[in-house]
Amino acid sequence: MIDPKLLEDFGAKMSALLANSPARDIEKNAKAMLSGMLGKLDVVTREEFDIQAQVLARTRERLQALEARVDALEKSRTGGQ
Repeated sequence: MIDPKLLEDFGAKMSALLANSPARDIEKNAKAMLSGMLGKLDVVTREEFDIQAQVLARTRERLQALEARVDALEKSRTGGQ
């Protein structure tokens, strides 16, 4: 979800940008402003996201394997007593 205050700030900055800049600099200034605003957000690239998803999948697999080993050890311990 995008914070409404962030959108208000964006609108105010765009208004100020348009009022104070020559027309040829609008695109450059808008890109710089958007880049700065996006830099404040906690976003990651798709590549970083995919890497973390792979790490999570491997971690889940290892956890399931460890849970199975613990279950087997607990069964062998209680079955032997």
